[in-house]
Amino acid sequence: GPPALGWQRYRAVVQRGLRAADLVVAPTAAMLAEAARFYGPFQRARIIHNGRRPEDYPPLPKRRRILSAGRVWDEAKNIELLLAVAPVLPWPVAIAGDSRHPDGGEQRLSGVRALGWLDQPAMAQALGEAAIYALPARYEPFGLSVLEAALAGCALVLGDIPSLRELWDGAALFVAPCNEAGLRTALTRLCRDSELRHAYAERAQDRARCYSAQAMVEGYRGIYRQLQQERRAMKRHA
Repeated sequence: GPPALGWQRYRAVVQRGLRAADLVVAPTAAMLAEAARFYGPFQRARIIHNGRRPEDYPPLPKRRRILSAGRVWDEAKNIELLLAVAPVLPWPVAIAGDSRHPDGGEQRLSGVRALGWLDQPAMAQALGEAAIYALPARYEPFGLSVLEAALAGCALVLGDIPSLRELWDGAALFVAPCNEAGLRTALTRLCRDSELRHAYAERAQDRARCYSAQAMVEGYRGIYRQLQQERRAMKRHA
């Protein structure tokens, strides 16, 4: 909805900046649509997916483990929904991420294994060993951790929101972010059905290869090249 009065100046400044840009880039069509709704219209816009290198997130021998990652205190990640169902799941749940809120306080993690903040190699190992990755997010512009998990061979259970549907439809199980019973059912189903779990892991890994670091780099190089050419042409005709 519309921002509270205290955020009006922030919105106005962001809106002026984005409207003045030669080109606005977003990692998903869903994110671009939301940005345009609150800050547009833009002069021009384009979607360039985020990317990762497959060799940085290799699959490892899988353990019977469900993993999630993100800022534990961030309501957008919706990790509290996973905390609610963790005690009744067939497999243990591990959560990687900072639980300390930047404004103070700390999110308590009970019934799960708290891994804390992990650097890239440690995160790659955790993803490589996990059989299932769960992120029932309420809001996510792209979701790099989901891409990393998919490259690492995890079956995915995700929040049913436009951005994640756009990227992973057909390659993940989706659950409404407020549906505790649905999350419990989806995760239990994957834990108990190895054939289904392996099938979704393969689908996710195949889809993940579409979102490569190389494709992302080439996308941005192309944009900068185009803008430079346009600027030179404007100077010649000035």
